[in-house]
Amino acid sequence: MQDSSPRRVAIIGGGLSGLATAAHLHLLDPSIDLTVLESADRLGGVITTETADGFLIDHGADMFASNPPHALQLCEQLGVTDQLIQPQMEGRGANIVHHGKLVPIPDGFVLMRATKILPMLTTPLLSVSGKLRLAAEIFKPNNVSETDQSVADFVRDRMGNEVLQRIVGPLVSGIYTADVEKLSLLATMNPIAEMVRQHGSLAKATLKRRRKGEDSSERNSAGARYNQFRAFRSGMVGLINSIAQSLPAGAIHLNSPVRSIRQTTLPSENQRNGSQQQPTWEIQSDAATAPFDHIVVGTPARIASTILQPHAPIAAEQLSAIESASTAIVVLGVRRADILRPVTTFGFVVPPIENRRILAGSFASTKFAGRAPEDHVLVRVFIGGALQSELLENDDESLIQIAREELNDLIGLQGDPVVSRVVRWNQAMPQYHVGHLDRVRQIDQSIADVPGLSLISNAMHGVGIAPVIKAAKSIADGIVKT
Repeated sequence: MQDSSPRRVAIIGGGLSGLATAAHLHLLDPSIDLTVLESADRLGGVITTETADGFLIDHGADMFASNPPHALQLCEQLGVTDQLIQPQMEGRGANIVHHGKLVPIPDGFVLMRATKILPMLTTPLLSVSGKLRLAAEIFKPNNVSETDQSVADFVRDRMGNEVLQRIVGPLVSGIYTADVEKLSLLATMNPIAEMVRQHGSLAKATLKRRRKGEDSSERNSAGARYNQFRAFRSGMVGLINSIAQSLPAGAIHLNSPVRSIRQTTLPSENQRNGSQQQPTWEIQSDAATAPFDHIVVGTPARIASTILQPHAPIAAEQLSAIESASTAIVVLGVRRADILRPVTTFGFVVPPIENRRILAGSFASTKFAGRAPEDHVLVRVFIGGALQSELLENDDESLIQIAREELNDLIGLQGDPVVSRVVRWNQAMPQYHVGHLDRVRQIDQSIADVPGLSLISNAMHGVGIAPVIKAAKSIADGIVKT
């Protein structure tokens, strides 16, 4: 007689990784008995939102991409797309700091590709020799092989050091908070590498895409491309709340750290008939009761490594070897009148060659409506990262002062802020260094060898919201099919 009791699945970690996995499991099979264990007193991990004096402040990500579509698809499945907003039309675009001034990114330039010629010819970001070196990319031989290389080596070889230092480097670093000299090309920019593999150069690939109309959004970077982003009207905590509300009552347990997990075996009818025993799991936690048919570890890599070590030592070892960077976000709510040189774009990035003390700045209230009171601006300034970690040794007041001084120099910010915050994310940004994909393959295989165990982490298959949700769906699909 077959056991008809519902399958019990425990998810360790109530950040986006764990919650998205739980959401997909519940959508795929509502009969699954779900338990989500979160050690903190709230859900969401680095995603949280607060309101203060009329400002709506995201402490982590403030939007997500709709392409790839996995995050948007989950919102559709949860029935919350009416809560989503797009970036405002006015101000679309971004700047790069160049010799202390904010200079627009050339229209149509996307990460590593120039989809328009004239803006590249006229941009002050590059010297004449730098522009000629970029133009010569079409004649460069394919420099992509099965062997991984750094983003810096790839760009330097194809487009020259000036393009790397002045444009591509700061743009890519702004996404990954990383050192491009160590950042894996294949793990972070594989679509770009694939263009070179297929067409011989990025310029040739761009020409072919233009003929097919595949670069229409990219060629209008000041407009259409920003339609691919979404945010919640209430801030990104809206995504976390929407997922949590979709789960069964009693599934979520806060303040419930997991001390360890242990694989066990329970007798079953199949076992008595001589069939292979089905493993079950126990969790050492005040909120968990045994047994579970499947465990999903969805904690940060360093915590997952400890939990997994007795059961998947290779995965644990490789996870612990993935470095993480720390960053601080200085949030300033300021009066619009206190900005002497108003910025008309969504933000800016700062090349390391500029020798400044900030990585980037984002004008959150320019990007999305409802982020600041009338005649005020909400600015988020990023400090630290892989290249300037020593700055994070400063206390909060010192970091606020650094941000104010840098903004004074760059945009003429005067006066005292109405609201100020320092949000510190310590060891929160996984670094996808050269060889990352080989490391991930070892982790995946090690986990696959343990029945009833899964792992999801932004340290593996992508750091953005959409890649994490894609990984969550893949894990949920696998659990439901077994």
